[in-house]
Amino acid sequence: MKYKRDYTADSRMLFISAIALVIGAASTGAAWILLKLIAFFTNLFYFQVFSLAPSSPALHKLGWLAIGLPVLGGLIVGCMARYGSEKIRGHGIPEAIEAILFGKSRMSASVALLKPLSSGIVIGSGGPFGAEGPIIMTGGSIGSLLAQCLHVTAVERKALLVSGACAGMTAIFGTPVAAVLLAVELLLFELKPRSLIPVTLACAVAGFLRPLGFDAGPLFPMQIDTPGTMVLVYCMVAGLASGLLAATLTLALYRVEDWFHRLPLHWMWWPALGGVVIGIGGYLQPRALGVGYDVIADLLQNHLAISAALLLLLVKAVIWLIALGSGTSGGVLAPLLMIGAGLGLSLSPLLPGAGPGLWALVCMAGVLGSVLGAPLTAIVFAFGLTHASAALLPLMMTTAVAYGVNVLLMKRSIMTEKIARRGLHVHREYAVDPLERQHVEDIMTHQPHSLDAGMSVAEALAYCGRSAVPHRYFPLTDNGRLVGMLALGRLQQSALDVLCGDLLAEDVALEDGLLLPHMTARACAAVMARLQLGRLPVVDDHRRRRLVGVVSLSDLARAGMTHAQEESVREKTCGF
Repeated sequence: MKYKRDYTADSRMLFISAIALVIGAASTGAAWILLKLIAFFTNLFYFQVFSLAPSSPALHKLGWLAIGLPVLGGLIVGCMARYGSEKIRGHGIPEAIEAILFGKSRMSASVALLKPLSSGIVIGSGGPFGAEGPIIMTGGSIGSLLAQCLHVTAVERKALLVSGACAGMTAIFGTPVAAVLLAVELLLFELKPRSLIPVTLACAVAGFLRPLGFDAGPLFPMQIDTPGTMVLVYCMVAGLASGLLAATLTLALYRVEDWFHRLPLHWMWWPALGGVVIGIGGYLQPRALGVGYDVIADLLQNHLAISAALLLLLVKAVIWLIALGSGTSGGVLAPLLMIGAGLGLSLSPLLPGAGPGLWALVCMAGVLGSVLGAPLTAIVFAFGLTHASAALLPLMMTTAVAYGVNVLLMKRSIMTEKIARRGLHVHREYAVDPLERQHVEDIMTHQPHSLDAGMSVAEALAYCGRSAVPHRYFPLTDNGRLVGMLALGRLQQSALDVLCGDLLAEDVALEDGLLLPHMTARACAAVMARLQLGRLPVVDDHRRRRLVGVVSLSDLARAGMTHAQEESVREKTCGF
């Protein structure tokens, strides 16, 4: 039992964690730069001044001339994507997922430079996006680039990429716990200390450094009265509405993207074409332009009339879908927050038992959690943005219902649909690997058929012929000590008077192919895959090499049988 540990982490985790601390600080700086870029380009486009002070495009005095600004911004970014890096297109999270799962977590320096610049131009020219998608991509690029300069594995590089991405999100929103949950639900594709600890440390660093460059405290502080029991029922209604809206937004986004793909124009021109719709929408409803954090605050504080909220929700949804479908650069979290809050405020007259602010908050989380496919992130994110502790139960109920609606209605989320359209599938469910639940000593054949090194080939073939189950490889021992694995085909091609011990030139390298009883079945499968062998010996330890068993592919298949039965067999187990 001394060899069986709960975790696979080793001392390398300390090194990766130390690097993650540096990445957390660097990503915080990148987040500050990104917000300053957005402010700079907003002032430049809408007010024709050089300033880094925050400003809202809704306050411009340009009249109908402002319609052309998103077109100009889209044209610039289209050229940047074509002649710089195509990776800057989109909202960033699917691109980060694809790099993690299918690109060994390698990202380029051009993305780290062009993504924040392009996002600053798009959002500054009126694009209806938030800064979180770009900073996830930018912070991830910082982590990946630093990792590529070090002697690390792809898994360690992934931990550093995600550390940068989530630290950047922490710096933007001041929600470190939600950022860690985003890593678990969307980016890491595992829940192991070797990656969770570096990511958590990076987010903690970003949280501590955030007050140096950002306003301290929650982004949208709220006071919510403790809800009554009947709010439970209304939360379910709010969750159903949020889930249906999330499904509608997801389907609409990819219909828009399909429409752009059918256009007889190079994709470089699509953002400019989408900018026409953004400009018109912004002319009709100026507060739908840009990041819109002030609008989200007004929705949560019930500072907007319901008719204004409905119009804002409609315009924001339309221009966001068109802009994102056109392949321009921007994030999805802030627009979803605004759309969800608008839905909640619009539903508030139909949902008694609490103030409009609660319904705006819970629908905001419900829409976000179901669109992203990350309910825990959405719940904690909404709390982190508002610090409204009394809203936790309504947040849990609404987000769980909304997420359930999306799981049943949608095959994929907005995060994975784009990846699937490139022919790559991402499975979003986590479970304990059945091969991790069993060890080699549990599945091995304890009294395997083996050959002695002193046998002649004729004797060995006769022994193999008497075996009840034919095998391609047999363990070869010398006085009980394993010396190799001998292929049956090698025996059949050798002279009958040759000793088996003289055929070891064709055996499997022992140092690569030895299994130990305490190894997990998953580790055993990894060794088999690396050596491309379906049968390996098990020894008591590397020094003595006393043969104690053999593991074959059929043994590994039986290891998963219990899990298959748990998944498929329905039974009653009560004793009545």
